Amino acid sequence: MKRFLPLISLIFILTFSALMTSCKDKIMGWSVVLWNMPDNSLQSGDIVPVYIKSNISHVYVIGLENGKKVEVPLWQLTEPLPKKKNLKVLAKYEERAHTYASVKLDGLPCRAEPVNTAKQVYRLRKGEVIKILYKGKGQAVMAGKKALEGDWFRILTKDGTQGWCFSYNLNLYETDEKGNRIGGEEIVEEKEEDEIFNAITKIFWYPDYFETMISTSNIDLTRLHPSFNFNIDLENKKVSLNTKDIHEVWEYKGYEKTDDREYKLTDIPIVIISRRSNYIVLRYTGDDGKPQELNFITIDADLNEILENERNRRSMAYMQIWSRGPVYTSTSYGKLTFEEDGSFHWSNFRLLVPSVIKSTAKTNGTAVVKYTISKSLAQSYDGLLTLKFNGTNDEVNFLYRLEDDGLRLEDTVAARMDGNQLKERSSSPIIMYFKR
Repeated sequence: MKRFLPLISLIFILTFSALMTSCKDKIMGWSVVLWNMPDNSLQSGDIVPVYIKSNISHVYVIGLENGKKVEVPLWQLTEPLPKKKNLKVLAKYEERAHTYASVKLDGLPCRAEPVNTAKQVYRLRKGEVIKILYKGKGQAVMAGKKALEGDWFRILTKDGTQGWCFSYNLNLYETDEKGNRIGGEEIVEEKEEDEIFNAITKIFWYPDYFETMISTSNIDLTRLHPSFNFNIDLENKKVSLNTKDIHEVWEYKGYEKTDDREYKLTDIPIVIISRRSNYIVLRYTGDDGKPQELNFITIDADLNEILENERNRRSMAYMQIWSRGPVYTSTSYGKLTFEEDGSFHWSNFRLLVPSVIKSTAKTNGTAVVKYTISKSLAQSYDGLLTLKFNGTNDEVNFLYRLEDDGLRLEDTVAARMDGNQLKERSSSPIIMYFKR
């Protein structure tokens, strides 16, 4: 195989040369330089012609004044546009074309919007140099009842991340024609103590069962919530662990590396074990002295959107039952009435007591379609209706199907549930038919 490598290399060089030659007069657009390129005698704010965009190599091929063409990373330029349109883009960046900043505070958040509670997209290091792109209008940042001095700026980091950062903890300065600093306080970048631990602090970690719920669309609203997470907040020196059963917040004082990928937090009953870049294990010891291991992962999906979709699913399913009735009657199993607000009234259900419904159950309660059913069951049923009768703490679940002239219910006392989903129906269920 090795004897073919020179030939492959030659083909690559010839192909690249052909591309460079063919693009000589074919300009795909013009871009604004966002970060100084002293090796190419380019400053932030300059406009350059762009000939090629490679999404594979993540580079643009641009032209220089001397006629040469060079590759530059995509993040260092704005999206190529016709020259007239690019003049408007230039105006947006012109005021801060030569403005950079160094970071005063380790862990300073870069946010998705110019609001102090917006999602964090990046955490800056003390001494890190960033590019100031332009000033934005944002929400005031408060320290108690007092607004901090400063402005919201759109910023760019050296790895190409863009976001919003408040200038209170930034040291802004200008650069000269060669890209050298003009004025501004020199801030020394702190050496990262540990690359893995530093990455852990920049992420919100969620219980690993979140991934299963999301991938199977079996969402339990009591167990999947954005507030259930583990996070190390270096800016506010806090560590928080919040799950369905644990609610803890500690002051962050530091950590000790106890193994290759294991970290003990100072004066905090937690050991972090890094398994992968998107998976950690927390060894947590509660007040009872018993250690337990909790698995946490990263989640790319929008949790709020997922929760909203699940609420809509439940609401629409119930409203179908209500709108097709709302009153359903059976000669053997009584009269079942649904209200728009999710309540119900069921009279004369004595034939279901006590095998399905407890004897203490009242005739009214609340109804919801909160569980899901397997794909095989979905071929014959519309869903799983959960009734909570007043007078008892137990839920009563029924497979249901809406038919042209009524509602069919089937008890699930002996059915098999797996988490939030009904997998198999009962072997000898009670089947009821109600006319509307």
